Amino acid sequence: MRVAILTISDSVSRGTNKDVSGPAVREKCVQLGWDVVSEGILPDEPADIRERLISLEEGAAVDLILTTGGTGIGPRDSTPEATMAVCTKLVPGISELMRAEGRKKTPRAVLSRAIAGVRGRVLIINLPGSPRGAVESLDAVADLLPHAIQIIGGARHD
Repeated sequence: MRVAILTISDSVSRGTNKDVSGPAVREKCVQLGWDVVSEGILPDEPADIRERLISLEEGAAVDLILTTGGTGIGPRDSTPEATMAVCTKLVPGISELMRAEGRKKTPRAVLSRAIAGVRGRVLIINLPGSPRGAVESLDAVADLLPHAIQIIGGARHD
């Protein structure tokens, strides 16, 4: 599976904080045997996020886009809205499962507004901005993703 990882963070994009979530997600993807083909850092700017998601999908080089950050309830958190704007189908079960599993570890997991959706033949999943939350959320759904990608690509549901 070909994966793109986008870290969404004003402070990381400005260079005032180090990206720790993107590398944590990358490490998990590598452990799962997935091919990380693209990584990037963007500020919490909806237009920038939408543009990059569209560009990655239209480039036809990825099956899965994982974003980390911008999913909370802070004033600048806008990743779910930007993702929703570019998706043609939402897959609420993925984000519901991530929150349900996260809630077993911290009640704050319910504050995540992460979504998952499809654009073209690409699955886009928002992960929390903390390294632990991002990896735990990915762990919660990782087993489902290869099948989801196959279905998006036109495989039968058998």
